[in-house]
Amino acid sequence: MGPAHTVDGDEYAFLLREAMVGELQELGVLGRDRIADAFRSVPRHTFLPEKSLEEAYAADSSVVTKRDENGIAISSISAARMQAVMLRQLQIESGDRVLEIGSGGYNAALISAMAGPEGKVTTVDIDPEVVERARNGLTAAGHPHVDVVLGDADHGVADNAPYDRIIVTAGAWDIPPAWIDQLTEGGRLVVPLRMRGLTRSIAFERDAQRLVSREYALCGFVPMQGAEAHQERLVLLDGDEVGLRIDSDEHRDATSLREALFSTRTEHWSGVEVGGYEPVDDLALWLGTTAPGFCLLAAQQAPIDRGLVPRGARLGIPTATTEDSLAYRASRPATGDNRFELGVYAHGPQAESLAKQYTELIRLWDREQRGGPGAHFELYPAHTPDESLPEEPKRVIDKRHTRLVISWP
Repeated sequence: MGPAHTVDGDEYAFLLREAMVGELQELGVLGRDRIADAFRSVPRHTFLPEKSLEEAYAADSSVVTKRDENGIAISSISAARMQAVMLRQLQIESGDRVLEIGSGGYNAALISAMAGPEGKVTTVDIDPEVVERARNGLTAAGHPHVDVVLGDADHGVADNAPYDRIIVTAGAWDIPPAWIDQLTEGGRLVVPLRMRGLTRSIAFERDAQRLVSREYALCGFVPMQGAEAHQERLVLLDGDEVGLRIDSDEHRDATSLREALFSTRTEHWSGVEVGGYEPVDDLALWLGTTAPGFCLLAAQQAPIDRGLVPRGARLGIPTATTEDSLAYRASRPATGDNRFELGVYAHGPQAESLAKQYTELIRLWDREQRGGPGAHFELYPAHTPDESLPEEPKRVIDKRHTRLVISWP
């Protein structure tokens, strides 16, 4: 009997890479196409030398590569599942010129593999350490021709423009003019865009100075740094353990809302049931575009354990507010396995009316939007007058550079 075969590091990495691709295909985010070929060809572990091979090839786990002095993640390599989703949205063709905003190296290598030798890939990041890491990884992975640029992506990278595709791999609150100006007519921009505290990866196409959405997906990313950084405000309601995350300049009376939270709770139940494998993230987006004074109720574990707020507050619960009252989404077990009825908890002097309004929004979503095509987004320059915006019912969110129009077909 001959010696037992042992698997060396390169072979083991290859096997894990194949397993990752298979898992992504089972998750339904990857087909048997050029994107899958790119995932097979690029050694992800090369960009994560400090991680084990098993960690590097986990299909649904992002990997933080840098934290700030407070321990907050400021740079990461996204989960392979999310990268597959966004690359599908991007629709790269062989020979495309592509700009990546926010660099980790691995995603740029995937893009380079898809664009091919006739394509041109540029990746830009504001952090010198991240840029150096990306350059080293790209060289080691066999993609040294990717142009890695150090700079604030607020200005794009004009030297290599125009681009057929632009992909943003950090959470953005707005779209600076340079990103639109450097995109070809009909070109695609894929960006994790934050709207009223909710982030979606939106695939836009350029139509003159307007961007029009083609599809979107739920996502989460480390926030943009530099000139385009935009922090949410936090209105504290119970020490530093419970607060309202607010993504606008709208005023909130912290004292009145703090008193409201500790007042008697009103409950309303909608009769709308959810459960099983049905995705309901569009309900949060619907509430974000229709509920008054929208924000997110967030809490640490201790007040959840005390029963002050529901478990969902760990991630942020869609919340409606007035000057002295608040109402937020709740759920309770319903008929059938793993099914829940949606409802509302409300506090404050206007709790009853606010809860009724919120409950009716849930019912309206159930009647008119559930299972439908979802939201439609159009982005216009900030100076665009109201009469030049679409006429259909909509929510307009004014940002620094743009006016974001959200409608529900």
